[in-house]
Amino acid sequence: MPSVSSVVKNSEPSARVIASETEALAVAREVAALLAPEAIARDRERRKPLAELDLLSARGLLALTVPRSHGGADVSAQTLVQVYQILAAADPAVAQLPQSHFVFLNALREDGTAAQHDFFYPRILAGARLGNAQAERGSSSALDLKTRLLPDPAAPGTYLLTGVKHYTTGALFAHWLPVAAIDDAGRLVLAYVPRETSGVELLDDWNALGQRSTYSGTARFTSVPVPAAHVVAHWQLFDRPATFHSFAQLLHAAIDVGIAQNALADTLASLRARQRPRLGAPVPRSTEDPLILHRLGQLHTKFHAAEALLLRAARAHDQAGPRPTAEAAAQAAVYAGEAKAYAEDVSVEIASELFALLGTSAADESLDLDRHWRNARVHSVHDANQWRYHASGNWFLNQIAPAKPVRRAASETPAPTP
Repeated sequence: MPSVSSVVKNSEPSARVIASETEALAVAREVAALLAPEAIARDRERRKPLAELDLLSARGLLALTVPRSHGGADVSAQTLVQVYQILAAADPAVAQLPQSHFVFLNALREDGTAAQHDFFYPRILAGARLGNAQAERGSSSALDLKTRLLPDPAAPGTYLLTGVKHYTTGALFAHWLPVAAIDDAGRLVLAYVPRETSGVELLDDWNALGQRSTYSGTARFTSVPVPAAHVVAHWQLFDRPATFHSFAQLLHAAIDVGIAQNALADTLASLRARQRPRLGAPVPRSTEDPLILHRLGQLHTKFHAAEALLLRAARAHDQAGPRPTAEAAAQAAVYAGEAKAYAEDVSVEIASELFALLGTSAADESLDLDRHWRNARVHSVHDANQWRYHASGNWFLNQIAPAKPVRRAASETPAPTP
């Protein structure tokens, strides 16, 4: 599989600095209007959306959560999920690309040092993008890591990063790659690595049926030098209550809600454009079919419920604050899990049901209506949805908080090939 590390080259751009939540939503709508017309072409042609990401950078949307103390808008979780829904309704693949960007920007905020804040925040405000290199294959658990960050014996104050990552959404088009690794003390750390550092290889091997333009492929790190100043002590996060992981789920939920919104909009547009009713409907026009109206009402009700759950979860994160109590963190995690679980179910249902409402003509490949289902289906298999409902029930019945996904050193014993 060819590497495109040397093909896709982009420097950190200059960017607009958004100053308020109102401005953030207005800019998101402007950018969505620019993304939507080419969404079908990007899906069909598996385009690399570098220009689209440069647009997000230039318009200032990737710096929305930079603290005000460092010149950012520091928008609320409620505003951020609305921005995500707006972008995902235009193109969910492009919207998913910076999801990890905000997650690892949040990691800097949670556990980065003052010097790291002073170094990275100005770069983010200027348009720099953070990628993602967390997940691995071949171990006994998705939480087990083989990637190591060990001291370089030849260069005091420098580490060497070695490992292989998969599902690296956003990495191919990022300026910095936050890499989850285990250090020499067996602790979880994040190494922030410039994408074009020697020893970094990004592969163009993403071939999924949906979310095609996310390019969530493989990344290899071979003795990559990392200065100590670019290593975040991520293990500290697991020693206190935090909303870090539920915040990540919140953004995923917003993407699913955006997919559902887009699918519904296409369904309505297609129904309004046709005259002939379905066979058996005793009405002159399709828009008067009582069965279609009933089903549309059901689907819109579910969509609006998904929106409401998303905003409720976002409010819980805003209320929990940067240093939440254990109960506030648990409540935020439960609400985020419910929002994500329900948004997954609803997005898949709406994206599938549109074909039953529109009939055989909707299956015409030129319409690309199947992209909604493909996008929803691929995005929704990130992890097991049923466990989110389980976590909610366990909290309300037994007051047991959702467990944190603690990444750890993988066993040396190889796992069975899946």
